[in-house]
Amino acid sequence: MHISSNNLFHKWHLLPSTYADRFIVWIFVALLAVGCKQEEPEITHVDFEQVTFGDFVEPDFPYITTSIDARELGDGFPTDNISARVLAIKLGDDAYASFDPDMLRWTVAWTGEFLPMVTMAQISYNSFYDKNNKIPRILGVPHFATGQYPGWMAGVSPEFVDPRPANPYPGAPSWGPLDAKEARWEGHYLANDELVLSYTVKGTPILEKPGALQDANRTVFTRSFQLEPHPEELHVVLAEVTNGSSSEVTQHTAKIYHDAEGGRVTGIHLTGKTNGLTLHVKDDRFLYVSIPRSNETLDFGVGIWSGANSEAGEFANLMDGFDHSIPAVKKGSPPRWKEKVLTKGELAPDTALFVTDRLTLPVPNPWSRNVRVVDLDFFDKSKAAVVTFDGDVWILEGINDKLNRLSWKRFASGFYEPQAISVVDKAIYVYGKEGIVRLHDLNKDGEADYYENFSNIMAQSIETREWASDMVKDPTGGFYIAKFGALDMGPETSSPKAIMGFRAGSQHGGAVFKVSADGRDMEMIASGFRGPYLGIDPKTGTLTGSDQQGHHMPSTPIMMINKGDYYGVSATAHLPELPEVTPPLTWIPHAEDRSGVSQVWVHSDQMGPLNGKMVHLSYGRPGLFQVLVDDTGNALQGAVTVIDADYPAPTMKAEINPGDGFMYLAGFALWGHKSDVLTAMLRLRYTGRESHLPEKFQARNGGVMIRFATELDESSATDVSNYTVKRWNYKRTGKYGSGHYKLNGEDGEEQLPVLAVELSKDRKAVFLVVPNMAEVMQMEVGYRIGAKGGLSLDDKLWFTVNDLAEPNLLAEGFKSLDLQHILENADFSLAAVTEEETVSLEHGRQLYAKMNCIACHSIDGNNDGRIGPGMKGIFGKERPVKDGEPVLADDAYLTESIIEPSKKIVAGYDEGMPSFLGVLSENDVSSLIMYIKSL
Repeated sequence: MHISSNNLFHKWHLLPSTYADRFIVWIFVALLAVGCKQEEPEITHVDFEQVTFGDFVEPDFPYITTSIDARELGDGFPTDNISARVLAIKLGDDAYASFDPDMLRWTVAWTGEFLPMVTMAQISYNSFYDKNNKIPRILGVPHFATGQYPGWMAGVSPEFVDPRPANPYPGAPSWGPLDAKEARWEGHYLANDELVLSYTVKGTPILEKPGALQDANRTVFTRSFQLEPHPEELHVVLAEVTNGSSSEVTQHTAKIYHDAEGGRVTGIHLTGKTNGLTLHVKDDRFLYVSIPRSNETLDFGVGIWSGANSEAGEFANLMDGFDHSIPAVKKGSPPRWKEKVLTKGELAPDTALFVTDRLTLPVPNPWSRNVRVVDLDFFDKSKAAVVTFDGDVWILEGINDKLNRLSWKRFASGFYEPQAISVVDKAIYVYGKEGIVRLHDLNKDGEADYYENFSNIMAQSIETREWASDMVKDPTGGFYIAKFGALDMGPETSSPKAIMGFRAGSQHGGAVFKVSADGRDMEMIASGFRGPYLGIDPKTGTLTGSDQQGHHMPSTPIMMINKGDYYGVSATAHLPELPEVTPPLTWIPHAEDRSGVSQVWVHSDQMGPLNGKMVHLSYGRPGLFQVLVDDTGNALQGAVTVIDADYPAPTMKAEINPGDGFMYLAGFALWGHKSDVLTAMLRLRYTGRESHLPEKFQARNGGVMIRFATELDESSATDVSNYTVKRWNYKRTGKYGSGHYKLNGEDGEEQLPVLAVELSKDRKAVFLVVPNMAEVMQMEVGYRIGAKGGLSLDDKLWFTVNDLAEPNLLAEGFKSLDLQHILENADFSLAAVTEEETVSLEHGRQLYAKMNCIACHSIDGNNDGRIGPGMKGIFGKERPVKDGEPVLADDAYLTESIIEPSKKIVAGYDEGMPSFLGVLSENDVSSLIMYIKSL
């Protein structure tokens, strides 16, 4: 308990009037203040390398959400049995079941060991940079399973087929939930250490409690049901035996005998209100129960057992006294994470335009839980919800200017590699591979009791790289969501190849959708993405996005997303015919952002020059870009420039705090990156210093205009030698990324002269006169000029020219300018010329950092967190090549690997490096090789 003594003092007029009485009250207040002294935070800094985390699966939490491949369970089990989404439920000491919420079926039940921890979040949980993920398969002994058909059906006779629409790719499985009119997953309740499942079949609400009864020799898996009144006959499928030879059915028990000898049996036994319920065996293969229509609520239980026929007589006896009742789950469950973890943040000194304060994470904590933060959203100025890649939701309180007492409380767990969280009307929504889940704290004890399926209509394949990547709130209601395409990386399972770099995946991969305010409907907004992330302007509803450079995506784009847009990846178009590719707002070069993530729109006076701007987040850099949008011409055009600050971990998601007006960032390291720490939560804070960032840009016929927030030094600002201008195109191909190409198609970049520089009347803008301006995918303007008060502006601006309108310099505050005269009479010798660097070890070292080689290829022998092979000591050694003979790492091999990296990929690695053809000169390549030789 903490009571503020100030609140008591301010209510002095309510205290007793006599001096004696007042003295007694003063003594009481003083004692209260001493007795209620706040506990000081013990965690002020986190070193993940020094912390020991527990197992991914916690002993006192009843389930995890994951995928299961159960196609190879052995004789007698269905071979068409794979689930992209399952609740893997712990039912006893060594009894488990996986429930598929898409199909409302038990995929498999087993005993022995649980699942291997091999999904991406699981395998990297303790080995932070391990990306050798697999698809989970059970480790124990399977008892029974069902195949690829609904677990519940309605009508006269059930059909054991998958009713979902066929995958557009031949040979690929169907994915996604059943038609909600037939059956819908509603969510699950926590009931102490058990789960209660909630779903509807033909609109009938059903609660189910899975369980197990065990003795020394056998396990009976139990399913307890509560059905509301229902107007149709319903059927629940319990098991499938593919090698059944015969069967028998009595009033309460049904059995299938395996193979001709009948040495093994699988049986079911009913208990509870069984009047009218009928047991069935179809084709000596399918075990199911039919439930007649009823105007009453029905409660019954069923046990499923499989074992030696000689033990079948004991099966029903184990069910004696079985309690099939459903707990009163709507009252909530007792809390399991009672402790709060206190941390103290680290404030950065105001040494730059923007600085990052660090909100210290709750590591270590009483549950030895890893905390790799990926997204956050605010309830109010001091309270936020935070989601981790490890599947946990934390409530963070105590956010203030000093960050001196941050309180962390676990709120929910069990999610499947979530990457987005939103707070809407104080309710928390989490988006992961299971879909969008809305969390309910039914008994107000600070923990979620009901995990409601808000929407699972976005199909999810079992392909590991088909991430549920992003979710943003539509200000008019509902959400926009983004899904990765099924990248051809990681373990191969059930999807055939689609095009270079992609597997078939689901019918929703690589697209952006709008989910309705009730979660029941969804429409495709844009498609043709490789791996999209999103941003949205909360005032206007303008939707933005980025994508991952790779196959068919030549570099990092920033897009203004509109309905019907198509962004160039045919495997994720989901359209009968391919439309024209929508150009992005701007591209960003690989060397500046090799892995783009989300965007955030800033509407806050506290963020200084970023107010009113879009900010783009980069995972691979890591860091932030200011995005300038020019809508004054004939087409939207964008430009980016770096927001310098300290970003110790990848920056993935961001939100503006409605209270202090600052930007809060979250992200964690796993893929190729240049980061100091595993994960961090930051506050980007504007210090009030003079801004060096550009405020506006225009690419026009005849040149480029750049406006700044501060007055420029006329002498340096008008010196053409202080500017460099380059341009190049990319090629969209099946190769990973793209080299740089001149407008005539030759490889390389074009350097353009700056013939003159005009300064605006207010001295805050420059117009660079550049000849031969043309539409081009990438331009780069570098500048090194002075400004008011001795401020130095040394930066670069990257943009795309989608259209060339005529300049209107008078409207931008310039004097009248005769561009034609300047272009015809300019002295080209004054323009800045970039001299070719000589071959040197130091130049190679600089290029290795500048081109982000270090993000993927280590130089010290420690390749943790790198997606490419390390470079230390490789020169002169044989390199194992994927699908080929070993090659010698000599000058020719290294040159080829830089210019054509997809030609010979080192065994054990996926294609993931773009070509540097046209990006690096011969001297650059020679310098890089010289540096690699030195390692």
